[in-house]
Amino acid sequence: YRLEFSVEVPGTPEQVWHAVATATGMSAWFLPTELEEREGGALHFSMGPEMGSDGTVTGWDPPHRIRYEEDWAALMGQDPDALSPLTSEFIVEAQSGGTCVVRVTSSGFGTGADWESEWWEDMGRQWMPFFDNLRLYLTHFPGQEATQLEAMASHAGDADALWSALHAGLGLGEVGSTVDLRGTTGTVERVGERQALVRLTAPVPGMLSAYVFDFGEGTAAAGVRAYLFSADAEGYARREQPAWQTWLESLSIPS
Repeated sequence: YRLEFSVEVPGTPEQVWHAVATATGMSAWFLPTELEEREGGALHFSMGPEMGSDGTVTGWDPPHRIRYEEDWAALMGQDPDALSPLTSEFIVEAQSGGTCVVRVTSSGFGTGADWESEWWEDMGRQWMPFFDNLRLYLTHFPGQEATQLEAMASHAGDADALWSALHAGLGLGEVGSTVDLRGTTGTVERVGERQALVRLTAPVPGMLSAYVFDFGEGTAAAGVRAYLFSADAEGYARREQPAWQTWLESLSIPS
């Protein structure tokens, strides 16, 4: 199995390297990350309470290339001898005009089971929006440390119907439009399949991703993940997270 992505982003190779190969950088546009910045270093991506993926840095060539392996079998609760490690590689290539291209490859060997191909398809869909986060981060917040705010609530019902409820509840408009997200103003940067990205401007600058995840069997989850950049961000996140959680739980899916 193999996934390949590329994205052009503003910044020098050193700025882009900080974003894709340090714990501070990756936590500012991806998942909360722990990373020992060296070949052989330990890696951990946090995916929620008591959920995460552990790995090891297997290639380290600053500011151009990082390669790491994750324990795909442990992540999926499978026999460790049945699956190879999940290998990901980021390559940073400088371009003219002060930009870089980031090329990302993820690959692994499985047994050919049906669930494996479905998992890789889902992984590809979930990966892609993060590269818009990366571009937005390097455009507006390069080098800054983020405070994350995350809330998610599961609902019985159709995922598309839940996305319609979330989209309407947030008042999301077209790309470029101004939006008020429960008292936080921003600009819509992307609207895709069951996900959207907003650049926040007040009262705390940052980025907010809204999404719906389909668990199958008539269950889906609506969530938000915000990356906040200011001295007030930690207090703001602490105050607002419970309110976001309550709001997501209160969403009503049209019948």
